[in-house]
This record gives sequence, structure tokens and C-alpha cells, in this order.
Amino acid sequence: MCGIAGIIYRDGGGERKVGRDMTAMLQAMKHRGPDSTGYALYRPASDGYVMHLKLLESNGHHDFELADRLRRQRSDVESRMRALGAQINDVKPATEHAMTVTFGFEGDLKELADYVEDVRGTEVLSLGKTLEIVKDLGDAKTVAADYGLEDFIGTHAIGHARMATESDVDIANAHPYWAYPFPDVAVVHNGQLTNYHQWKRRLERAGHRFQSECDSEIIAVYLAERMAQGDSLEESMRRSLDELDGVFTYICVTEDALGVAKDELGAKPLVLYESDDIVALASEEIAIRKVVDREIETYDPYEGAVMVWTR
Repeated sequence: MCGIAGIIYRDGGGERKVGRDMTAMLQAMKHRGPDSTGYALYRPASDGYVMHLKLLESNGHHDFELADRLRRQRSDVESRMRALGAQINDVKPATEHAMTVTFGFEGDLKELADYVEDVRGTEVLSLGKTLEIVKDLGDAKTVAADYGLEDFIGTHAIGHARMATESDVDIANAHPYWAYPFPDVAVVHNGQLTNYHQWKRRLERAGHRFQSECDSEIIAVYLAERMAQGDSLEESMRRSLDELDGVFTYICVTEDALGVAKDELGAKPLVLYESDDIVALASEEIAIRKVVDREIETYDPYEGAVMVWTR
């Protein structure tokens, strides 16, 4: 089931209330996935990096020592980042169990992320110059309110409304997925990869590690690996249709682009609207109509289609 959505603004500077718009799109598809909601939001580029971290599961065991434990975790995260040379500019507690750090850094991002994740219970959800991934339990309105996303100004975004069918209802299994350790690449997808284990082993042998058992994360890392080897986003996505087996539709985002791919069977729905100023796509047309205030004509890309837009 699940619902996926994407939006990119193409006019002018391309900066809008992308958090508000993505919330409206995902809330319109709440019936497709009420268990958790996730966003990959792209803010205007800055000189440094932004890292979003989960400190514990929101549905985990809470005891009387929780507040002290979270304070120690936050302190340990900051200490480890500074030890590797990061210049921390701002630390913002997104919720009691998540935090966002903006910082300057000239070292190895993978080394930094690995060192931070050595803090017990900590997971880096996203890292990049423009990307911030926010995901938690509940519908889009609940997550947006908890994280203050209504006022998030950005250029493009993807989102996911999840119905848990094969794994737990928790943040670890919520989408989107960052392509660890590549900055600013994320994916949401609806469907299933049948050669998931084959590709996971292959990518692990290449030195990658995964935060989940979700096949969406495989797609993200696969695409980022191809781009790191010199392929464009579109070339990487076209190649994925030959090498990733299954029934799926996925949306990928980078620092300045949004792309969608459908497998050769085209069984997973996706509706698209495109104009001079905006591109919006979602599992259902009702989601697009929440953010476009005029009469529109939408269409469903053909099976085997790959489409990419830049801002």
C-alpha cells in the first residue's frame, strides 16, 4: 500500500513552504499509510552541513532516567563531532528524541557519521549541505506539528506515508532513506525488490553499510554509488531498471534534482503534474490537488519510464 510523493519548484529561486506543501500531500494519502510519515526536505544551500539524528525510538521504553540519558547523548554527539574537527554552528532539539546540528567540516563525512553513531542509541538519519530527513510515527499532520515543518522553506522534497506490513512500526523502518554516506541523496519507493539480498551483499562488499532491512535504502545507495562513479542521476536511474528486479515505483532526490522511475511492469501507481513553475507527483491525484490551486491535467508515466527535473 503506502503512499509516496514528490515536489520541486522550478520558478525563480525555487524557495517555497515545502514542508507545508509536502504535509498537505501526505495527509491526503493518510489512508495509504497511517503508521509513520517521513520527509526528505531540501533547504537552500549553505556553506556548511546539516545533520539530523535520532537519539531513541519514539515508541521505545521510557524511564525516569530518560531525560538525563538524552542530555548525555546530545553532549556526546557534540563532543565527538568537535573531536573530528567539526565547527558546530547550531544545535536544535527537533523533539525529545531527535536533534538537528548545523556545522562546518572539511574532513571525511563517513568517518564523522560512523563516530557519531558509536554513541549508544544514536542514528544519523541524514547528512548533507541541503538535505534534512525527518520521520516519525503518526500521520503527516502529527509529524509536521512535532517537528515544526509548516514553516520549513525549501526548494524540493519527497515524502512517504507508511503502512507497516513486514516490519515493525518504528522510526528505523520509516522512509525516506538517506544514501549513507553520500550527502544529499534520498529515496522513497512503493513496491518490492526481489533481488534485495543480492544487491545488499554486493554493496556491503564495496564498503557500504545499511541502517535498515528496507529495500528502499538499497535503491538510494545504488544510485549514489553510480553517481559517484560518474553517471548522471538519469543514467543511474535507467541502469537501475536493468539491474534491480521487482515491482516498484521510486522517487529519488539530490541537491538540485528530483527523478522518478517505474519498473517495466508499471504496476505501482504514480500520478504526475508538470508546469513551468512546479512538478508534483504522488501515488494519488488527490495529493497533487492539495498543492495546485487551479484546474489541472495529470497523467501516469508509462512502464519503464525514467524522468528527471532540475530546479
